[in-house]
Amino acid sequence: MKFQALIIAAVIVLNGCKTDPAVNSDILALQSAILGKISEVEGDFAIAFRSLSADSTQLLINEREVFHAASTMKTPVMIELYKQAAEGKFKLSDSIPIINEFKSIVDGSLYAMDLGVDSQEELYDQIGKRATIYDLMYQMIIKSSNLATNILIKEVGAPNVTKSMRDLGATDIEVLRGVEDQKAYDAGMSNTTTAFDLMVIMESIAEGRAVNPEASSEMLKVLLDQYFKDLIPKYLPEDTLIAHKTGSITGVQHDSAIVVLPDGKRYVLVILSKNLTDVAAGKEAIAQISKMIYDFVSEIQAS
Repeated sequence: MKFQALIIAAVIVLNGCKTDPAVNSDILALQSAILGKISEVEGDFAIAFRSLSADSTQLLINEREVFHAASTMKTPVMIELYKQAAEGKFKLSDSIPIINEFKSIVDGSLYAMDLGVDSQEELYDQIGKRATIYDLMYQMIIKSSNLATNILIKEVGAPNVTKSMRDLGATDIEVLRGVEDQKAYDAGMSNTTTAFDLMVIMESIAEGRAVNPEASSEMLKVLLDQYFKDLIPKYLPEDTLIAHKTGSITGVQHDSAIVVLPDGKRYVLVILSKNLTDVAAGKEAIAQISKMIYDFVSEIQAS
């Protein structure tokens, strides 16, 4: 995306800090640095950052642009699991069959998952056996298991996931289907999101509003165990708590996180990318932007 277009698309909101010239100056410098970093990479980016301190400072760049959700849609699925469990539809400790046969949303035809493109191969050895809903959910989040995702979406229903995200204030995210539904993909029916909606969703977990405080706390613990740490966490100090969910497909690299600094300061950060011609460069840019925002919060933001 061209640098000039990014400048036009960038939006900064400083709730509670509008009269503080120092903060205004510092966040403008942060914006400039981020735009400069993005301009070095061939591809399209969106960023949504919001401080969880009282001032609610936020920095938004292309936050309403639609992206293929990739595996970031698995966080909404997790929320829906906790919601339906709270409603008494099942217990997360219930066991369900591990299957590898699913229906396309296009015509109901059956398809199976491809072991070669999944990130949690061990689960395929368990097909025909049973696992708890919690264990499948855990693998869906920390190792981004596509097979576990499809089993769980079959359990809760994709339309229910989208509706629950609307209830949380995420107005554009669409969870239409499971993973690897090739007919749906060919028909242009894919899961989509915006950086803003993922920020709203992650903030609801951080603030205990996703289902209820207890469920939000449990989901936060799961997100803290994320296995893939080469995007938002890459350059952050080891004593930083990062509860996050990544997502990637061809030309796409995403990360959505709740970040807690050692001094207790907290923020939500979502960085989405698409049309990357150099994936390594895109991932490096995401990691460096994450560090820029961490430094801003660490050095400038009041606790």
